[in-house]
Amino acid sequence: MITPPDRTPLPRDFFDRPVLEVAPDLLGRLVVRTTPDGPIALRLTEVEAYDGPNDPGSHAYRGRTPRNDVMFGPPGHVYVYFTYGMWHCMNLVCGPEGTASGVLLRAGEIVEGAELTRERRLSARNDKELAKGPARLATALDVDRSLDGTDACTTGETPIRVLTGMPVPPEQVRSGPRTGVAGDGGVHPWRFWVADDPTVSPYRAHVPRRRSR
Repeated sequence: MITPPDRTPLPRDFFDRPVLEVAPDLLGRLVVRTTPDGPIALRLTEVEAYDGPNDPGSHAYRGRTPRNDVMFGPPGHVYVYFTYGMWHCMNLVCGPEGTASGVLLRAGEIVEGAELTRERRLSARNDKELAKGPARLATALDVDRSLDGTDACTTGETPIRVLTGMPVPPEQVRSGPRTGVAGDGGVHPWRFWVADDPTVSPYRAHVPRRRSR
């Protein structure tokens, strides 16, 4: 008999912990996005931890700005940023208010609402690629800056909720350097993923961007 995933919402105190505890514990959890066309559910298979002022790779390393303001707020909120002038990425804020740590949601398996995500991810060759990478994940879930600051732990109506799902056993969790992070922050093994899962994105080291002459 196959045990179905637990659809109990994760409480706020789940996120009110050090980011390096929260990040691997998010693997196997369900992110549910409520849209006008219906719900989409994603099982998390890959994440990255960012530790605020202690982490040169974090958006909050140099302090608070209008862009990263949500990271300094209460845990359990959604931080969405826009990158390269074309892509959104989704994070979950961790730790006590004021610590500015968060977990980037890098990849997952669409387990409900795949027909809705296929309409947004026309370039995906198969369903395993629908949310394989942070920008693809945000696109598949229809996440943009309008959702920045969303409370994923509220008991009221919310467009994004994180459910208990089926936590991944520690022996199935792998870790390594974060993708595309440069400098001192590039050495941290703070990317966590489910071993041998086909929805996990490929690792890519940081490549400096060339300035046009």
